[in-house]
Amino acid sequence: MPPDVYVLELDDMQQSAVDLDDPTHLVFDYMRRVGDVIDRLPPGPLRVLHVGGAAMTLPRYVHATRPRSAQIVLEPSVEIIEQVRSEAPLPPRSGIKVRPVDGRSGIAGIRDGYADMVILDAFAGGRVPDELTSGAFVEDVRRVLTPSGVFVANLVDRPPFPQVRDFVAVSRDLGDIAVGVEPSTLKGRRSGNLIVVCGALPEVPFGSPPPMEYRVFTGRAVADSFGGGARR
Repeated sequence: MPPDVYVLELDDMQQSAVDLDDPTHLVFDYMRRVGDVIDRLPPGPLRVLHVGGAAMTLPRYVHATRPRSAQIVLEPSVEIIEQVRSEAPLPPRSGIKVRPVDGRSGIAGIRDGYADMVILDAFAGGRVPDELTSGAFVEDVRRVLTPSGVFVANLVDRPPFPQVRDFVAVSRDLGDIAVGVEPSTLKGRRSGNLIVVCGALPEVPFGSPPPMEYRVFTGRAVADSFGGGARR
């Protein structure tokens, strides 16, 4: 990593990377894809709820690209919050409020219709906790989203994608769904990040990533490739 990139490691994995000189430079590919979704939303400030914060890469991106945005981050690890605050502090007057609480209980304290966007990027032991992909959690997401809001979830899975299939099943009532995935993950070579976008999707929700770097499923293709999951 370049010397100006701050990397936070959790569970022996590089969990977050922040370019402190240029927060619009998203180092990890999956974060770049979430950034693409953010960029496709209507211009202007956003109200964003982040479930999982780590090094606050995506909150910093929103602050840099959408000035005057209001953001709430639910990050249960006080240790991580203090470490990031010491080693890679947020910019002053960023509008980013960090709450030391887990996503399932923290979202209960968010008012109805607060968020233009909810971003789920939370891991424990290298995977997204089941409670954050459950039907009950998705119902809370629907409650806090505006009618034109978007829910973005970063999941780690591998074929036949059981977690993604179940998540698609419980999220279909939010509206349209799109799934983005690296070809190598799709072919089963390794576990990888899949970005699931639900709700009032922007046109071409991921922009136009090169086809060799990313596969995007929308409409009927989502059901064909990621259907059959259980509603939990």
